[in-house]
Amino acid sequence: MSEKGWPGHPPQWVELCWWRGQREPLKIKGADVEILIYGIINSITLSLLSLGFALVYSISRVPNFAHGALYIMAGYITWLFLNKFIAFPYPFAIVLAIALTGIIGALMYRFILIRIRGMEISEIIATYAIGLAILEGLRWGGLRGMTFTLPPFVAGSVKIFGANIDYQRIIIVGSGILIFVLLYLFTHFNKIGLALRGIAQDERAAMMLGIDSDMTAIISLAIGSGLAGFAAVLLLPLGSIIVEAGYNVLIFAIAVCVIGGLGSWGGTVVASFIIGFAQILTEAFLSSHYQMVVALLAIIITLLIKPSGIFGKQKELEERV
Repeated sequence: MSEKGWPGHPPQWVELCWWRGQREPLKIKGADVEILIYGIINSITLSLLSLGFALVYSISRVPNFAHGALYIMAGYITWLFLNKFIAFPYPFAIVLAIALTGIIGALMYRFILIRIRGMEISEIIATYAIGLAILEGLRWGGLRGMTFTLPPFVAGSVKIFGANIDYQRIIIVGSGILIFVLLYLFTHFNKIGLALRGIAQDERAAMMLGIDSDMTAIISLAIGSGLAGFAAVLLLPLGSIIVEAGYNVLIFAIAVCVIGGLGSWGGTVVASFIIGFAQILTEAFLSSHYQMVVALLAIIITLLIKPSGIFGKQKELEERV
């Protein structure tokens, strides 16, 4: 692989997203274990970035194009709690940032999206406009350069089968698995979670049983936005908190959800692993500069061949996409 790849001097888009930790560049020969390890890490990272977007769409059918902006906002709020306001303990600052991001998502639906729900183009325009306002507002407020960073949960790294892995990446993998397990338990054994599943599977039938569609949409926006914040506090310690990262995160979330199938959580996981390993293989055999191209090509190919995605079940998605 070219010396311009990770680490040391990562390409700009990589620095803008989530990677910054030190590791050896992948080599084509003898790199099978490294490709496997970093493929898994990259795939779970993409799953975390996309889960909130997928959850909101599967329940409310609202494509939340403010997802990337909420991701950056959560990171910036955490930074403010650590550096500008009262010096909150790091765990407390993280919890507050995730909670506030979830509240912002709920307020988005309550005061804006509820008025245009069901009008797909209007939903896209409104959520993208909100995201644009948040990101450019943060830029206008001084969020520029690489000076805004979050500390890792645990500093240092460890050798795993010869590959140097940051402790933060290990935490990301463990947290990603944990959040999927918790979401499964929530949606299968909790009354609110079961109501969300009911709306996601058949909104009309769920409403006939007394489930409030608007309330479930508010809850889904709150949880989805909170998941964006959760991903931010996990991933941003490996990078910088900058506006451009919000746009990149949105692209990756859309790519994963379009390929997996909008509204399919299982499809989100499968698509994350497809894109995640494709990006790592691209880095190993070509260059890390082409990793964004992988995501964009995946979107184009999926829309041309099967617009509803791998696991998309709703026939109307063929037109909605």
